Amino acid sequence: MRHWAPFVTIILSASAALPVIAAEITFHKDVAPILQARCQECHRKGEAAPMPLLTYNEARPWAKAMKSAVLRKTMPPWFADAAHGKFSNDRSLSQAEIDTLTAWADNGAKEGNPADAPAPRTYAEGWTIGKPDLVLDMGADYKVPAQGSIEYTYFTVPTGFTEDKWIEKIEVRPGARSVVHHIVLMARGPGGKYMAKAKPGVPFVPTVTGLAEGKRLPDTGEGSFYRLGGNEEMVSVYVPGGVAYQTKPGQARLIKAGSDLVFQMHYTANGKEAIDRSQVGIIFAKQPPKERVVNTFIANTNLHIPPASPNHRVDARVKVHHDVTLQSLFPHMHLRGKAFEYVAKYPTGETQTILRVPRYDFNWQLTYELEKPILLPQGTELTATAWYDNSPNNKFNPDATKDVYWGDQSWEEMLAGFVDFVVPVNVDPIAIAPPPPARKVAPARAAPAGGF
Repeated sequence: MRHWAPFVTIILSASAALPVIAAEITFHKDVAPILQARCQECHRKGEAAPMPLLTYNEARPWAKAMKSAVLRKTMPPWFADAAHGKFSNDRSLSQAEIDTLTAWADNGAKEGNPADAPAPRTYAEGWTIGKPDLVLDMGADYKVPAQGSIEYTYFTVPTGFTEDKWIEKIEVRPGARSVVHHIVLMARGPGGKYMAKAKPGVPFVPTVTGLAEGKRLPDTGEGSFYRLGGNEEMVSVYVPGGVAYQTKPGQARLIKAGSDLVFQMHYTANGKEAIDRSQVGIIFAKQPPKERVVNTFIANTNLHIPPASPNHRVDARVKVHHDVTLQSLFPHMHLRGKAFEYVAKYPTGETQTILRVPRYDFNWQLTYELEKPILLPQGTELTATAWYDNSPNNKFNPDATKDVYWGDQSWEEMLAGFVDFVVPVNVDPIAIAPPPPARKVAPARAAPAGGF
């Protein structure tokens, strides 16, 4: 027994010390740094979260709720499987951070000494990218009705650019956040046909949005890159919990001289009429870039999800025809979305799972920024795979008895694996993946508009 006595003493002493340590955890010294690093980007006035967490008085009433959220790992929202890939914007908490927030809530959520607090983070009012060099809005107020289903509505805004512009940061912000489900911002170059009938300052609802029954192509898993190259390019997206589009040093996005910006607005009525006038803020590159960042998504518009299917798989396979660097990924599905995965098959035959999202959440659509961007050599096949739950067990399922096809609205579905590619500035993005040859079954209505 004498041999074990020192160890017993050490264990008892450590156990006795634990409550004392937990009791000493305070907001200013221990909790505020975590909230600054992981939470305040959304939890501040005017952002996506429902309550600010900048000060002790703001955070104290939510101590127990924060404990519950971090233990269930629903907050901060982060869904990447840690076994595949490392991401520079990883929001997940370490176990030590979870333990700190839990202990703070369990021991009275004490304030502590304000002198222990870190310096407050500063934000440009209304923007996460800093003060924009240029702000444009969609050119008109739009009255969102209190009730009913609202078709995707488009607003065209001339940029007035007399020369090509390189964009370092770009952020789309809703004017009436409570009714804006998402915004997709397209840059339409001179001669571009995307929403060509839309006139500046006038809301536009196209009469063609999807594929008609009886005209659908079979789902072979063959995919395509959406609007890669040419006169139209997606340059920013707003979704709740999403991040602004930013590039790394020496990189930029291109908006051509004479371009228009096209706001694709998805509104959701919430029982109260609202007025929206959404905006985009742009920060221009200070030096000519060496690399161009291009956004696109891998799509399978021929998807078909049978009724009551609990785990239906859909693939979208594309091949890159030019060396590119993959920098970020953003999986997108609708209410039946269950899981998502990106896999690269290299010309050597080797495969790599780049991102796996085992629990997709339609309410938190996240961009995953690779810690180390990945070179995809010419000939690499990139596959985006989605799993859907069209069964009655999916509490978000609009109707488990329906066959589900591609479509803009949330009760339809999409497989859209967004990516940011990086190429030298002298490479035309169209070289990455030339358009596939036309297939002989024509849609009765127009091809997808890239909606959410």
